[in-house]
Amino acid sequence: MTNSSAVVGPSKLPRVGTTIFTVMSQLAAEHEALNLSQGFPDFDGPEALRERVTHHLNHGHNQYAPMTGVPALRAAIATKIEALYGCRTDADAEVTVTSGATEALFCAIQAVVRPGDEVIVFDPAYDSYEPAVELAGGRCIRLRLPAPDYRPDWNAVADALGAKTRLIILNSPHNPTGSVLTAADLDALEMLLADHPALLLADEVYEHIIFDGAEHQSLLRRPSLAERAFVVSSFGKTYHVTGWKIGYCVAPPPLASEFRKVHQYVTFASITPVQFALADFLAEHPEHHLELPAFYQAKRDRFCALLEGSRFGLRPAAGTYFQLLDYSAISDEQDVDLARRLTIDHRIASIPVSVFYRDPPGDSVLRFCFAKDDATLVRAAEVLCAI
Repeated sequence: MTNSSAVVGPSKLPRVGTTIFTVMSQLAAEHEALNLSQGFPDFDGPEALRERVTHHLNHGHNQYAPMTGVPALRAAIATKIEALYGCRTDADAEVTVTSGATEALFCAIQAVVRPGDEVIVFDPAYDSYEPAVELAGGRCIRLRLPAPDYRPDWNAVADALGAKTRLIILNSPHNPTGSVLTAADLDALEMLLADHPALLLADEVYEHIIFDGAEHQSLLRRPSLAERAFVVSSFGKTYHVTGWKIGYCVAPPPLASEFRKVHQYVTFASITPVQFALADFLAEHPEHHLELPAFYQAKRDRFCALLEGSRFGLRPAAGTYFQLLDYSAISDEQDVDLARRLTIDHRIASIPVSVFYRDPPGDSVLRFCFAKDDATLVRAAEVLCAI
């Protein structure tokens, strides 16, 4: 029998295994635990949106969509961007619909990162960035976001910028920490890149989930940044339908052209009736994304208030639907071990934050998703307060 390992040869991603999200969700299912690990709601998307999907399923929109996305959806995205960020976007030349934000991130990295290039990412970093960079032949330069604020140190970024720097990946609101970039951060970034040709990739999938009256500081607000940036967002996060896997990328025409060269050979096109439904809903119900900050802030505040009697420490998240909890007053276990024990013994699943680092700093922090109905949050808080 042929030795399959010998045939395959060395792995192209030798450090990559099954993602922590899959591991913890499977463990939660095995032990019938409350799953506050993987980032998905336990409630459904808007009824009007789901009705539009049914309509288009039954009215002939079931064949391939255009490679770049249904024109009506791209136009609706461009309209939303101008209304929110004051950025005029060419729907035909600059907006590409993708099969989820992860595909968009992958295609952007593959489009511009070359062997030997360096890519600056900020730790803790979402786990899809580095594998895509490595597959493109690049190398990640990982800069730590210091706790408890998890804000970029722009002096460290200046020191890391060099002749090989091809791309800087930004994520705001930030997963897993819930921190957000400010206008001052974009000022600093503009100054740093005034004389440097580095490109930008902005992961803005939680753009509408930002709290306490703050405005999302999209790179699309700054022409000098937008002209060198891929900006990625997600309908799944905004409309509570993560399983639909529809996202999009906005980029200036030269970058969008390279992006589409990759995209057409990854998925070519995304699900047609859902794209038509999203276009309808965006046009008819802009109030949904405008009201989303208050919707999720109420959940954040409720979850945090319910935990006031616990031994966990917390600072309310500034964005996303994730809340970090510091367990240093409870245990000196490694976060991976504690997350597993809490799932098995207490039937509540979380994500250990150390997995988002290349070199974990040893912080005692777990990430919990509060995109859950009130009953789930109450049950979760009861468990956590008893620990």
